[in-house]
Amino acid sequence: MPNEHDYDALKLESQLCFPLYAASREIVKRYRPHLEPLGLTYTQYIAMMVFWARGKCSVKELGEKLYLDSGTLTPVLKSLEAKGFVRRYRSTEDERVLLVEVTEEGLRLRDRALDVPRKVGACVHLAPDDAGRLYELLYRLLETLE
Repeated sequence: MPNEHDYDALKLESQLCFPLYAASREIVKRYRPHLEPLGLTYTQYIAMMVFWARGKCSVKELGEKLYLDSGTLTPVLKSLEAKGFVRRYRSTEDERVLLVEVTEEGLRLRDRALDVPRKVGACVHLAPDDAGRLYELLYRLLETLE
């Protein structure tokens, strides 16, 4: 028969996943007012960040970079394409590969998004050293989960 101490692992405050989940939701919420004028959701925004950095990549590469599956990415990319920010096309070398490339309109959007990181960063009240350590720890955690 389990005793009361055996149930400690089932307490919300014992879960590493809960503060990660809650913090993620709260941070994404802080992005909304800055992304809405750009016509972007948070997921569309992080996808655009990859395209702004790379110019183009395959859907598979994008999914790996963003830790998202193709079922999640497909509607995101269709929406970004409908807005004129990216274009999707099949690779001429391997038609199974779907490539996505930022358009001129998508590059102009980058200029409009320049202040987003600063504005959201102003909502996060962490010392730079703490933010840096958190960033490193979160990426280390992601690596252990791959």
